[in-house]
This record gives sequence, structure tokens and C-alpha cells, in this order.
Amino acid sequence: MTTPMVNPDICCPEFIPKTLDDITHTWKDKLFLTGEVKQLFHIPLNMGSVITRMCSQIESAQASAPPSEFLLLAYDPSPWKSELYMTITKEVPGATSARLSGTFVSKVFDGPYNFVPKWIKEMDALLATKGQKALKYYFHYAYCPKCSKKYGHNYCVAFAQTA
Repeated sequence: MTTPMVNPDICCPEFIPKTLDDITHTWKDKLFLTGEVKQLFHIPLNMGSVITRMCSQIESAQASAPPSEFLLLAYDPSPWKSELYMTITKEVPGATSARLSGTFVSKVFDGPYNFVPKWIKEMDALLATKGQKALKYYFHYAYCPKCSKKYGHNYCVAFAQTA
């Protein structure tokens, strides 16, 4: 998993795909700070400023999750907005948080953002082999664009909340 930027020279630590590939997670009230990104047909317009604000709020509240538990999940309820969920260890004063509970299956993909519809089809097929169906999809990108170039991969982890 990755962690929020602490040192601009290090930025995103190297991601180990096997840590999240084809894994079932059971979350009970997993705590996240939430943010909303404006989009134009699923293309984020203000993601950088939203993430920067969220990271500042978390640091100010000393609510950072350990690097091994950090996730920044994105859920797109429409082509016009994305909801972000960043793991935290406690409530952040003056900010909105959410708790996610349920069973989630994660699968690691590598490729550009526009492959998401293809990845959803692959996830649906994987879930069908397990007798499961997705209720909702969340996506976690292991690297920022700069680190994606540095490491030569654009890993994306799909988290399917299952029925």
C-alpha cells in the first residue's frame, strides 16, 4: 500500500501487488476522512487540491494511518463527482468522515485510468467465480502520476463491496 506524501523525493513507496491482489477484506466501521472532487465525464478537475486539503487536515489532527494500512479510495457516483475516502485513525475535527463496513474483494490492475470499465468487467467475472456480486466499486491508485513514471507501473486496486 502507499502513504500520503511525506518527503517529495520519496513520494510514493514501492507498491507490492500481491499484498492486495485477489484478497477478501472484512471491514467493520473502517474509518475514512471524506472529500469530494469535481469531475467532467469522470475526469477529475480538482483532485490535487482536495487531496492536499485532506492530508493537511489529517496531519493537523494527528490522525494518519500507518503506511501499511493507508488507502485513498475513489468512488464515482456520477460523471460529475468523485467521492474520496482516506484512511484515518480517529475523527478529524471540522471534517467529514465515513465508516465503511462489509466484505470487499480487491484485485490489482496495471494500466491507464480509462481501463476502469474493462477492469470492472474483469472484477465482475472474478466475483462470479466466487458466487459474489459487486454492490459498489472503489478504486485505489498506488502511485501519483510522477511515481507511476518513476516505477514504470500505474497500479490501480479495485475494491468491490460484495453482496
